[in-house]
Amino acid sequence: MRKIHVIGIGAGDPDQLTLQAVKALRGTDVFFILDKGEVKADLTGLRRDMLDAHLPERTYRVVEARDPERDRSAGGAAYSPAVGDWRSARADIYERLIAEELGEGEVGAFLVWGDPSLYDSTLGILEEVLARGVVAFEYDVVPGISSVSALVARHRTGLNRVARPVQITTGRRLAEGFPEGVDDVVVMLDAHQTFRQYADQDGQDGQDGQNIDIYWGAYIGTPDEILVSGPLAEAAPRIERLRAEARERKGWIMDTYLLRRNPGDG
Repeated sequence: MRKIHVIGIGAGDPDQLTLQAVKALRGTDVFFILDKGEVKADLTGLRRDMLDAHLPERTYRVVEARDPERDRSAGGAAYSPAVGDWRSARADIYERLIAEELGEGEVGAFLVWGDPSLYDSTLGILEEVLARGVVAFEYDVVPGISSVSALVARHRTGLNRVARPVQITTGRRLAEGFPEGVDDVVVMLDAHQTFRQYADQDGQDGQDGQNIDIYWGAYIGTPDEILVSGPLAEAAPRIERLRAEARERKGWIMDTYLLRRNPGDG
């Protein structure tokens, strides 16, 4: 039986690999990496650097395939079908890689940024491949340090406050309004800097940007890391500028932020 490790490799810092992750790396014969093109070539490079650092004397194979393009223009009711089509296209690739590149009795691995359980598609795609019944394998999951954990650690704060909930959501959902009954909101996958809606004195839903703090980070855990924190009304313009400069310089950006509403606001 073929076996697959789904390994969380942290937010980018090679030192964030857990001992469990390193053990899984050392038990792997074939590593599958999806190439996202020249613009994001440094993401592939970071993965290879981790393998070089932790497997200096071990023989293994790295198999790369081109990641299918996703329709990022789809919005509204078309968003979920577009994501579904993209995941199925990825499933086609995963199925082929496992069937053609992983021999019976061998162990393969997918290296997942952050943690495989948090806004990542790998587990769902592997389940889709298994459901097709073309190739059989078993898999396990190695948790990793997510960008959320790394973000609050770098800002030396916590995700929640005493007896208060925290919610993790997307920029798309935050645009619909600040979650009801929650004062600490982590936002991921926000390509449109939705925090700007809450930065003004009379922002969306009457939120006061002076009474909301933001803890923002981009390229967390990598040499390009950028961190900004402070009252949202004051920090938002700086984040917009730094984000635009970084995207222009690198061609892509991955960022995460925590919005913390102070008591008495809203």
